[in-house]
Amino acid sequence: MGLTRVRVVIKNPEAEIFREIDLIVDTGSIFTWISRDVLKELNIRPRRVRHFKTIDGRIITREVGIATIKYEDFEGDVEVVFAEKDDAQVLGVTALETLGFEVDLVTGKLRYV
Repeated sequence: MGLTRVRVVIKNPEAEIFREIDLIVDTGSIFTWISRDVLKELNIRPRRVRHFKTIDGRIITREVGIATIKYEDFEGDVEVVFAEKDDAQVLGVTALETLGFEVDLVTGKLRYV
């Protein structure tokens, strides 16, 4: 199965600022990773710092904050990681579950459950 990509709206939950972006759906990632530049543009502020273990076993540190993510007619507030230059932008499983979606393994598309 190939990669599943989606176009979502990222919004600041405290203001009417938003932006559409494309994300790779990663059901192996708990968190959603969005470019620091996009989050700064939306005036989303970091709330704390988390440590993550990478696929190659390194421990990295990233800031996290809260963003509203909208896909189709569904939206929810989720904790997002401030992705750095070499980090992928992904829609993680927590956001998928918050929005009520799963990846259909046959079509590779998101399906509301």
